Parts: sequence; C-alpha cells; structure tokens
Amino acid sequence: MSELLEVSDLVIEYHGATVVRAVDEVSLTIAPGEVLALVGESGCGKSSLARAVVGMEKPRSGAVTYRDAEVPLLGVRRRKAQFTSIQMVFQDPNSSLNPRIRVGQQISEGIRAAVERGAEGSQPEEWLERVGLPTTMVSRYAHELSGGQRQRVAIARALAARPDLLVADEPISALDASSQASVADMMRKLALDAGAGLLFISHDLAIVRLIADRTVVMYRGKIVESGVSDLIWNDPVHPYTRALISAIPEPDGKGILPAAPAAEAPEEWRLTMPEALNRV
Repeated sequence: MSELLEVSDLVIEYHGATVVRAVDEVSLTIAPGEVLALVGESGCGKSSLARAVVGMEKPRSGAVTYRDAEVPLLGVRRRKAQFTSIQMVFQDPNSSLNPRIRVGQQISEGIRAAVERGAEGSQPEEWLERVGLPTTMVSRYAHELSGGQRQRVAIARALAARPDLLVADEPISALDASSQASVADMMRKLALDAGAGLLFISHDLAIVRLIADRTVVMYRGKIVESGVSDLIWNDPVHPYTRALISAIPEPDGKGILPAAPAAEAPEEWRLTMPEALNRV
C-alpha cells in the first residue's frame, strides 16, 4: 500500500533572541485508512509538525509529501484543488470558525471544496447529523453554541470537504472529560468510513490507545518511540513513554495524584532508542 503522507527528516526552527528547534529531523508516514497518533506534552513540537503537514509552517529543511507531491506553503492565493483534500481540525474552534457566518454556510465551504474535486454534492444538515448535532443548527452562529458543539461543527466542516487526510491538533483537549472519548471515537469512525487517513495529535495516551492503529511519541522535537498502539501502551520501552503512561490518573480509590513527567528530564530522554522505533 502506497503512503498517503510522508514526512521526511523535517526540521522546523523559530528565530528570535535565540534559535528554537521545535521539530528536529522527524520522519513519519500515514497510509490510507490508518489512524496515527502523535503524542507528547505541551511544547514538544506536535502542533508545529501538524501545521507543516497542512502547509501552514515553512520547514527549515526536510519534506512533507502528500500522494507523492510536496505540500506547498499556504499563501494568499487559493490552494490547488488536490491539496484541499488535506483538512485540519484545530484545538480551539473559536479561532477557526468565522463568527460572522452561520454554521450552515461554513460547512458549505467544505462541501464546495469537495465538489470542485469531483465529489458528489451534499447538504450541511447531513454533516451535522454525522457529528451528532441537530440539523436546526445550520442557522446558528458559532457564539450561540457550546464549546463542544463548536468543535463538532469544526469537525463537520472538515469532513464535508471529503478529505483523504484529516489532521486533528488536540481536537478534544477543550472538551469536558465526559465527551472526550466519544468525540475521539467519532472522528476515527467518520475518517475511516470515508477512507481517509487520520493524524490525531494529543497529550492523552489513554484516549489515543482507544482509537489509534499506531502511536508516535514525541519529546523535545524528536520522535523517541513509535509502533503499534497496544504494544506501546502495554510494553513501553523509552523512559519518557513510561513517564507519560504513569502520569495518567487511575480510579483506584487511593486519592493519590500521579506525578507528572519531570520538567527537567535527563538529557538521554531526548535520545531515540533504536529498540523503541517502528515496533510491530
């Protein structure tokens, strides 16, 4: 099976008073119909990588290719139709939804992108139903919805474009705990029903374990462990992966909070262990 997305030796740097290397020679692939999770704590480079995948961040070096074509940097001109099949769901729907346009119109933008690539037309109400929202919301504005409803609208708009690749950057972190797992599972099902690949970015290994075929663990800009999700969860090799798993609260009734991964971790945590990569 040919790869849908290939990231090769990607480097992203930010230049200010000092040079910060947010993504440090990262490589990964996603196949059609595969869910790949990218996990790690805040500031490890996950969002920078996601933005590079969709063309919102210029790499310092390396390449991002989608169906064997290099993903171009987004500019003021309209993106070529072939790349509108890459869609992104952001962490904060308030920053991605237009407050002046009704929900139905925003979903119609995704439908129009799909039709331009030759897909059949559809109606906004269909996509609202697929994400578990009432069809009456087509006439609402974003500010009239709850945070969870806004995120579902953002997901509906992205899916309405009939993407081959869906990039979800912390899409459930702003939701209440009771709905996080259900929304994550919904995204997996909808993406796979459409035959799309899903890059699901999160800091929550407990959720990722439920929906991802493979998991990639990122620490300080580098991939330190990768492989089949169940294997990484049940038998983590890298100490940072073990620290992430041990930081997940357990309902054991003991009332003891788990320790978070150390802010000043040993330098060797940043080093990739060969036996922790591409585990199957």
